[in-house]
Parts: sequence; C-alpha cells; structure tokens
Amino acid sequence: MYVLVPWFHFLSGRQQAGTRTAMLILQLLLMVLITQAEKPDCTPQGHRVLPEMEKDGDLIIGGVFSFRTGQDGYITKMTKMPEIRPCKDFSFREFKFAHTMMFAIDEINRDTDIIPGIKLGYKIYNDCGSTDILRAVMTLVNGLDQSETGANCTKPPTVQAIIGHSGSTPTMSFAKIVGRFHIPVISHFATCACLSNRKEYPSFFRTIPSDYYQSRALAQLVRHFGWMWVGALSNKNDYGINGITTFIKAANEEGVCIEYSEAFESTSLYHEIIRIVNIIRTSTSKVIMAFMSHREIKILVDELYKQNITGLQWIGSDAWITDDSLADINGHTLLIGSIGFTVRNAQIPGLDLFLQEVNPSQFPSSIFLKDFWEHVFDCSLNPSEIRKTCNGSENLRDVQNSFTDLTNLRFSNNIYKAVYAVAHAINNLLSCDQNKSLNSNSSCLKLVEIKPWQVLNSLQSINFTTAGRENVFFDNNGDSPARYELINLQSVNKGKMKVETIGYYDASLPKGQRFSMNNVQVVWREGRHLVPVSKCSESCPPGTRKAVQKGKPVCCYDCILCPPGEINSINCLKCPIAQWSNIRGDACIPKEIEFFSYDEIMGILLALFSLVGVFFTIVIMLIFYIYRNTPIVRANNSELSFLLLFSLTLCFLCSLTFIGRPTEWSCMLRHTAFGITFVLCISCVLGKTIVVLMAFRATLPGSNVMKWFGPLQQKLCVLNFALIQVLICAFWLILSPPFPYMNMDHYQEKIILECNLGSAIGFWTVLGYIGLLSVLCFVLAFLARKLPDNFNEAKFITFSMLIFCAVWITFIPAYVSSPGKLIVAVEIFAILVSSFGLLFCIFLPKCYVILLRPEMNTKKHVMTKMSNDIH
Repeated sequence: MYVLVPWFHFLSGRQQAGTRTAMLILQLLLMVLITQAEKPDCTPQGHRVLPEMEKDGDLIIGGVFSFRTGQDGYITKMTKMPEIRPCKDFSFREFKFAHTMMFAIDEINRDTDIIPGIKLGYKIYNDCGSTDILRAVMTLVNGLDQSETGANCTKPPTVQAIIGHSGSTPTMSFAKIVGRFHIPVISHFATCACLSNRKEYPSFFRTIPSDYYQSRALAQLVRHFGWMWVGALSNKNDYGINGITTFIKAANEEGVCIEYSEAFESTSLYHEIIRIVNIIRTSTSKVIMAFMSHREIKILVDELYKQNITGLQWIGSDAWITDDSLADINGHTLLIGSIGFTVRNAQIPGLDLFLQEVNPSQFPSSIFLKDFWEHVFDCSLNPSEIRKTCNGSENLRDVQNSFTDLTNLRFSNNIYKAVYAVAHAINNLLSCDQNKSLNSNSSCLKLVEIKPWQVLNSLQSINFTTAGRENVFFDNNGDSPARYELINLQSVNKGKMKVETIGYYDASLPKGQRFSMNNVQVVWREGRHLVPVSKCSESCPPGTRKAVQKGKPVCCYDCILCPPGEINSINCLKCPIAQWSNIRGDACIPKEIEFFSYDEIMGILLALFSLVGVFFTIVIMLIFYIYRNTPIVRANNSELSFLLLFSLTLCFLCSLTFIGRPTEWSCMLRHTAFGITFVLCISCVLGKTIVVLMAFRATLPGSNVMKWFGPLQQKLCVLNFALIQVLICAFWLILSPPFPYMNMDHYQEKIILECNLGSAIGFWTVLGYIGLLSVLCFVLAFLARKLPDNFNEAKFITFSMLIFCAVWITFIPAYVSSPGKLIVAVEIFAILVSSFGLLFCIFLPKCYVILLRPEMNTKKHVMTKMSNDIH
C-alpha cells in the first residue's frame, strides 16, 4: 500500500479515472497478503527520497523547505515516474528556517516542562517545485524510507506534524492530500486566504496571518496616504491571484481605483515581461501594489532598471518586502522607499550561537550543506578542484550574511512558534485532563498511542505564551491573529536591505483603530522625503463637482462648476433654503437678509422727499395761519384747510414708517397709518368740494342750504368718513394683521424681509375705500369746476384728484409686479406723489395770491369780481 500514495497523484485526470478500479482490486489483494503473512515486510517502490537533515526521536516532526529557488521548465511525461528536478539559486532564508526548526526541537528536548522524558526528532526535506515538494511530503506521510526496507511495518511510524512550506501554491497542493490522512500541516509563510477553507484543508494551520487581512490592511494603507490611482501586479499563482483580488476588492471599498491589474510568473516568457513593463511605462499611476514573491519582483525590477523607468512607489506583500536577496539585483535602488506589511519582528535567544555552530560534519549526507559551505567560504571541500580547499574547520562566526543575520527573524519566529505549537499539543495529549476530552474511554495516552489525528485535534485548542511574550493560538480556520508591522525599505548597506518599522496594524481592534503610524521618518520612492502623489485627476477646486469621465473609473473625472446655491461634493449639494453658497462654493452660509433701509440711496432720497413734503406743508400752514383773516383763506373754509394740511403732514410722515427693518409693530403701523391719514386727507378735500357746491347753492334766492351743511356738519362729515376707515383697519388688525415675513421666492441668493399683508382682503379694502372717496371727490369737483371763481377751488381739486387717481391706478400693477423690496419703494413713491399733488394743486395757487398778488386778496376785489360774475 505504501507505493500507491506518492505516484497516484502524478497521473492525469483521465489516467486517474481509469486506474481507480484497478486500485481497489490491488488494495484488496494487498490486504489479503498482509493478513496472511506472519512477518509482513513493506518494501518502498520508486525513487529513494532521503531527508536533507534528520534526527531520530520518540516522535518525529517533518519539515519541507526550499533551500534553493528557481527551476528550469520541465514537461512531465506520464510514461514513467518524474525525476527529481534540480534547483538553481541559494535561499539562505529558507536554510535559516530549517535550522530554526532544529533549534526549537533541541530547545524543547532540553526543557523539562514540555513533554518531559520524550525526545522529538525531525526529518527535513529540501525540494523546490510543487512536484518535488509533494513527493517529499508524501514520503513523510508514508513514514518509511528505503533504509527501512524489510523492517516490520505492522505499525509504520509517521510524522506527527509537517512544518512548511513557505509558498502558498505548493502548500495548497499537498495540504489537501495530507488533510485526508489527518496529519497537521503548520505553515510559517503560506498566506493565501484560500487555505482558511476547512473543508478543503482540514488539517492546515499557520503561524502567519491570512492574506485576507494583509490585503485589507494594504488597501487601508493606500487610502491613508491618499493614493487613489494605483497599479496592481501579482504572480500568476494562487498566492498572487487570491491576494491581489482581495486587495482590489478592499481598495474599491476604500474608494481607491485600480488603473491596471496584471499577473506573471518567474517562468513567464520574456515578451510577457516586456508587455507588463510597457504598461507601467505608459500608465499615469505612480504607485504599484506588487503581490508576488521575491523571484517575480527581482525579474520585474531588473527589467525596469534596464529601461530606466523610475519614479515609482512600490507597495510590497510580505513575501518579498523583507527579503535580503533584493539587494543582489542591479535595480535594487528602485525599491528603496518601498513599504509593506509584514509580521512583527522578534528575538529568539540562543539562535545566534546555534547558527554559528553549523558545520558540514553535522550532516555528512547533506549535499546542500556542502554546497552552502563552499559558497559561503568560496572554497571546495573536494581537494581535487581548482578553488582553494576548505575542510570544515571554518567558522560562521567570521561571516556576515543573511543566514547569520538575526536582525530580521519575523518568519523564523513563525517556525519557532509552529514547533512549540506541536510540542504543546503533544504535551496536552499526554496530560490526563486534556486527554479525557479527546478520548473518554481512557485516562491518559501513552507515547505509542499518540496518533497524528489526535495531535491535530489538540492543536485546535492550544493557547500558550512564548518566551518573547507572544500569545499563540489558532482560530476555527487554523489562522493566527492578524498583527502586522508596516516597514519601510530605507537603504541598502553591505548587501542588506535596511528596514524601519513605521506603523502597525492589528485586525483584532475596532475598525478605526486598526492602523496607526509612529513618528519614524519615512523614506519614499528612490530615497525621496516627500509623500508621492498618485491621482487620476486632481482634486476639484471649491465650487465644482466631479463628473466621471466616460469609460474610466470613478477616480478619473472632470471638474464641473456647481450652480449657485450649491456646494462642491461628489454631486453638488444644495444648500438649505435659508442658506446660500459662499464665493468659493465650499460652504453654505446664511443668506443675506435685505429690506428697504435708510442705508441705500433710494431710501435716503425718499426719506428726504418725505421731509421736504413735511417742510412745505408746515410752511403753507404758517402762511395760512398768518393770513387767516384774509378773504381767500376765509372764503375756502379755513378750518378744513388747516385739517387738510395737518392730514397731509401725516401722509408725508407715514411714508417714513415704510423705511427700515420690518417689525411686528412697524408692519401694523405703516399700513393702518397710511390708510387712515389718506382717508382723513381725502375726506377734507371731499368736504371742501361739498362746501363749494353748497356755497354756490346758498347764493341763489330763497336758498337756506348752508344751515344744513355748516361748519359742524362739515367736521362731522370728515370724522364719519375717517371713522369708517378706522373700523376697517381695526377689523384687519384683529383678524389677520400684517407681520414681518422672509420672502425667499423672488431671489435665490438672498432673503427679502418684508411685511406680509396678513389679509389681502383687508389691504385691498383699505385701498378700495380710499379709491371710492377719491372718485367721489373727483366727480363732485368736476361738476363744480364752472362755478364762479371767487367761490370756486373745484378746478384745483379736480386737477389734484386727477393726479391722485392716476397715481393710485398705476400703483396697482406696479405694486403687484415689483419684486422684493421695490414694492416698498413703489408704495412710498405713490404716497409722496399723491400727497405732493394735493398739496401743490390745492394750496400753491392760494399761496401765490397771498404772497405775490396781495391786491387780489382784498374784500373790495372779491366783491367786484363777484358782481362781474353775476352780471
């Protein structure tokens, strides 16, 4: 049965389907043979696969690493078993990972608190390429190598757990298979979010956070620095595709736009690399998110360096951002200033001495260790070669390279934690309390009874703290807590990339607190100190909105001016009804409140004319008072004349109530004062007209009409006419008085503070009553216009009433159509013109006679004129 596991995986899908029936028959046959054999032997078939480094122990932990990277392309023929394929480049980091695992196991074996009395051993395989990595893993699963040929395999030993691999793609290929055997796989570097799928990978754990969190952290990082227009590159495998897809989705949620997204492999054809380089050259984004391994980034940056493409800000995934081998490429200066998230750094006490004691004599069968030694010391362990000879006595204490460097143990610490996790899981199994929850039928497990599936179950519930005070546990998906450091590649020194921690990310914190920056100076692209800018379109100035360009992402837009009254936003935002946009268009401010005031020229002029009218009225009143005993004053009812002058004074003064900020009291006063004073004025004129008519009738023989319309009746007539208007105004004020009103209809950008009529019926009733008296007065005056001149001022009244009626008839359409505060100006103008018309038409001719033609203002002249008119 041993031989079936490794080679069946390499068959094609059609071959697998065709061999399932044969496999079932073969399995039954082998089971029969095994049960019939007294001493069954297991004989491995196929290639002999020996570990690179191993150590015997009571329980074995397997490890799979790639001490070399890079492999020429091979085409697998299904006619025979695939050969082991050679790898090319050294990876000192992977070699350090393996020795960290060995160090942790040795440390545990010396520790009496963890699995006391039990020694852990290890088998570490060195392979690159998914096929050979899978071959090594299946060898660990089978539990026998060729050195055990013929051994009793009734209970074949197998590893309790497998540590590795660094790559997500090879880990996915073997974790799915190993999961069917319930053997734990703990990776220190495989970050693909797809590995969190417990249905597909039931035995997979990792001491590094999932890329799900890294991708989202990178998206928040991009948003934090305002890079809204970025390019996205990845390697064309599960790690790169899954990681960059999650990043793009998270970036879109953050409002970041992706200009392009491309993927390639280190084995891609040269023209494919050139195509991607040309995309970078012609793109407008200056920030590139590179979700790939160190192999792809080296190839890409080397080509960019050859074509002198500079000025790019790189954001790296944890697979390459801390890799010291980046310093070996020609274009490493292009990567200075790169930033990216990686797991937190740590210190492992004692590891430095352990690494310095590495020697080829420790593992004589290790081919890689010999190659490593010859490479580090530039010598040959084989005396026959031309290079200088070395014998293994050299010491790594005298060497400084990425293997002996302990400043960056981020991922080595993950190995360290993985080994301790297995040890704690085994320790829990050997403790009675833990075992009762896993196996209720027994109290404590013995060493020989421990199975990998029990270690698997125990791993799910471990929770311990390392010597570096780091808490280690796994969630339901086998993932570790997502805690990152944001690092910055600041310089290259002696073949090493100098990095600085500039921030932190903790996915366990609330959303707004996960990402934080410290005060370390950041070095940006190619050693600059200014944060680069990467936008498809510049920010729109105040007062404009974004209009997305057709066929492009939302980050590419034109800036369109917002209409007045709106401020800039994603779409222009309309200001509240009582507010208006400021000059810059970036904020809403209260609208300007406008009313007819004394501060404007028109208000000043109308107030001046009003005062002039008052002045003229008072002057005329003084003239009439001085010449009150003259015939021309006495002949025209001096009492009504003085009352008329007084009412005209009030008319001129009431126009002043229309100027200024409207208040509750001023609104009620202006309209009622206007209505009552004008009715009083027209009533006086009407009284004078009736007096003229009655006086002419009284001169006829036998007429006694004047006794029915004497001075008392004249006063009562004026009082009654005015009282009616007072009653109308009283009802208006009681039922629906005028009030201050903010008119927002006439102008959008300002508010007109005006007096609302309250009741339009009340206003038009007051105005209609004035009009009725005016028309009546005009008709009576018109009838009396041809009476004798001495008694007749009817023609002057007729002309004044003609002006009065013309003004108020034209006032109505002007009042209705005037916008805003001009209504007030129109009303004041009508009051002043009609008042001046009455004043000048009625009283100016009399003043002319009194002051300039005194000879006409005598009793003799009046009697002579009367006699002439009668004859």
